[in-house]
Amino acid sequence: MKIMPNRMDRGFYKYQQEFEQKAIDVLRSGWYVLGKEVAAFEKEFAAFSGAEDCVGLASGLDALWLAFRVLGIGAGDEVIVQGNTYIASVMGITINNAIPIFVEPDEHFGMDVSRIEEKITSRTKAILAVHLYGMPCDMTPIVELCRKHHLFLVEDCAQSHGALYHGKMTGTFGDVGCFSFYPSKNLGAFGDGGAVIVKDSALAQTFRMYRNYGSEKRYYNKVVGANSRLDELQAGLLRIRLQHIQEITEERRAIATYYSENIKNPLLKLPELIEGTDGVWHQYVVRCEERDRLAETLSNQEIGTIIHYPIPPHLSEAYQYLGYQKGDLPITEHLADTVLSLPIYNGMTREEQDTVIQAVNGFT
Repeated sequence: MKIMPNRMDRGFYKYQQEFEQKAIDVLRSGWYVLGKEVAAFEKEFAAFSGAEDCVGLASGLDALWLAFRVLGIGAGDEVIVQGNTYIASVMGITINNAIPIFVEPDEHFGMDVSRIEEKITSRTKAILAVHLYGMPCDMTPIVELCRKHHLFLVEDCAQSHGALYHGKMTGTFGDVGCFSFYPSKNLGAFGDGGAVIVKDSALAQTFRMYRNYGSEKRYYNKVVGANSRLDELQAGLLRIRLQHIQEITEERRAIATYYSENIKNPLLKLPELIEGTDGVWHQYVVRCEERDRLAETLSNQEIGTIIHYPIPPHLSEAYQYLGYQKGDLPITEHLADTVLSLPIYNGMTREEQDTVIQAVNGFT
């Protein structure tokens, strides 16, 4: 049995008729950019998240860099971010010529809150909390630090649609919550897409201006903006998926629970949520000191895995100019050498889950 690390086709087929009807409706409407589907999705996603407003954008990366741009963070400003995140989180900072200040992660893959305050300087303007793998960060102390030091708080929720921290959804703790709707996400489109959620409707209007060439009125441009608009077709399809997001999330939680209850191998460290949080299990990430051999063993049994992520941003070629060396972030670097994402996707059968569990338990 061949098992892929992720499958998106089954998520489509489950709601195929609804997706196809929505696509036809949008195509027949004759309106494809910034129409009623985008407006409806923004309203529905804001209501789902518990936010004041939502602004649809072209991608999760656009959500990030526009968030810092709109908040006025630029050259020479510092933004604190965890070292083990995906590089897009860091790009959101550096596209604005701001400086990422890396903090080591905790045991739950989120930012280690005990290490944040020592990184705050007079140049620090914001903290970027990344809810990696759909596992919420420890938000209470992060919010308190932002209040204490008068910092902006931006949340990278690219992998945490619907994740809860003490009953409150990720993305609603800070000034801006940034989302990706890349097809592999739990709330995935059928192409690129993204959004921000905010507490302030005036801030939302600024995002709407920036996403549309910096214009509030056609051909009258107030700022140098971007072409970053969630299109009508993707918005319409996302509305269908959003109607089923609770079912989608519960299915992934059930798979993760089944893994955690049945994987019994002392060579692996299984993921654990912070107490009081409900993750959405965008990925199920284990740790193994012999990660590469584990991945090869599973591959030989036609079980696909992915490493999220093999090269930490601070050691990437793109960020050589920051001057980091191997060994500067030992916990982050150790995670990069030991993490492995096991297959998890909507529509995964119990037989497929059992095959993965048996293979993992058989690893010696």
